[in-house]
Amino acid sequence: MELLDKLNWRYAAKAMNGKKVSQDKIDNIIEAARLAPTSSGLQPFEIIVVKNQKIKEQIRPIAWNQSVITDCSHLLVFAAWDTYTEDRINYMFDLTNEIRGFKNEGWENYRQKLLQMYPQQDAEVNFNHAARQAYIAFSQAITAAAYEGVDATPLEGFDADKLDEILDLRAKGLRSAVMLPIGYRDADSDWLVNLVKVRKSTEDLVTVIE
Repeated sequence: MELLDKLNWRYAAKAMNGKKVSQDKIDNIIEAARLAPTSSGLQPFEIIVVKNQKIKEQIRPIAWNQSVITDCSHLLVFAAWDTYTEDRINYMFDLTNEIRGFKNEGWENYRQKLLQMYPQQDAEVNFNHAARQAYIAFSQAITAAAYEGVDATPLEGFDADKLDEILDLRAKGLRSAVMLPIGYRDADSDWLVNLVKVRKSTEDLVTVIE
């Protein structure tokens, strides 16, 4: 129940107080995101950790001027691959073989299947697929932050092209998908802090098929 208690405690903080989050908590949040499941285990994204205050100040105007961007401790940017390439696919399959210490025929056949499919697809289709994988890790980071007693505010409201330019993501074959400011809520300035969490009932949300 401890995790559920933490998830009931968390909300999307609208104001943060600038207090720094300890490095061990940041490390745990990022590690949780790193351990997230992704399609075919490809992990088609990177996490950009922005600590530099001047960079945060550049980002704020292209993100609806949201104060949490500049008042957070760390700003996590989840950037997805702009497309799938043979090199990217092969890297992850080779890494798997190296870490596990053996090759598996079924695994190698699966590699060939992906190589014949993904690189031939439209880049926008591939980016959208990669971005969905980034969102899985993003969600896991939110949960980890709650577990650590740290606030995290999901942000989709930003100009992705301008953010890519500020962080020079396109040169790295990446495109921004979603942002996650990490920090501590400013209870005196946040109108949401004392409001009751509202979610659909389980009955409205879940359909059980026996």
